[in-house]
Amino acid sequence: MQQGAKDLQGWVTFLSNVDIPVLKQTLRDLHTLRDTGDSASALSISLIIARDPLMTTLLLRYLQSHKRRSQTTEVMEVEQALLMLGIEPFFNNVVSKISVEEMMGEQKIALLSCLRVVHRAHRASSFAFDWAVRLRDLHFEEVRIAALLRDLAEILMWCFAPAEMLKIKAKQDQNPALRSGSAQEEVFGFRLKSLQTELVKQWQLPNLLLRLMGTESGKTPRVLNVVLADRLARHSSHGWDDAGLPDDYKDIAALLNMKVGDVKEIVGAEPAPDDK
Repeated sequence: MQQGAKDLQGWVTFLSNVDIPVLKQTLRDLHTLRDTGDSASALSISLIIARDPLMTTLLLRYLQSHKRRSQTTEVMEVEQALLMLGIEPFFNNVVSKISVEEMMGEQKIALLSCLRVVHRAHRASSFAFDWAVRLRDLHFEEVRIAALLRDLAEILMWCFAPAEMLKIKAKQDQNPALRSGSAQEEVFGFRLKSLQTELVKQWQLPNLLLRLMGTESGKTPRVLNVVLADRLARHSSHGWDDAGLPDDYKDIAALLNMKVGDVKEIVGAEPAPDDK
């Protein structure tokens, strides 16, 4: 899939000129919905797109590149984007023709790793959505999407550079103390976070996306929500005994003004009192 070594800008150019795949289940559900005719609505379609970071990206990217002069505000909500674009134009111009599973073919280990990142991103988006509602954020959908897309570059590189991503995984398996960013620099010559930033700019995705994908330092509750949701999804991806989780619970408790025990309950780390 990768045609020779590329630097950061080379990857940005490459990814900007290839067909981006989406999840097989997304394509199946969208085609089924379209075949039902009148039942396809912006809401029903958005519910399908909501779990797929790649399809969400394709929609926002297309809308940004085809926005009207009268559009003065950025659109970062899937249902709103569909309403502005229209159902038929969405199916005709946005829906990918290839699935992740089809494109990656026999690369089973890399495919499984890619789908794990997608699943982790979806879990992060669910956490962020719930917390945004609890914080009475009127634009909770923006927060959810920011969390869903925070690992977009990693998902894309599993699709288009599986061999290199497996090298990174092997390095970290051999040295658990090796940080992801350092391993990525060793293999690619840059960090995937830098690639993510450049793709958001190149594809003219909403600037709000960049802000909500930021780090904790000196940031707003919305940004902190996204960062903590991503952290929790990562640390809990293999169970609820990761060493980083206690700090996550404390930080989330501070964000939501809750007790640590209550945080553990709402995220599913421990059963509710009635279930014990």
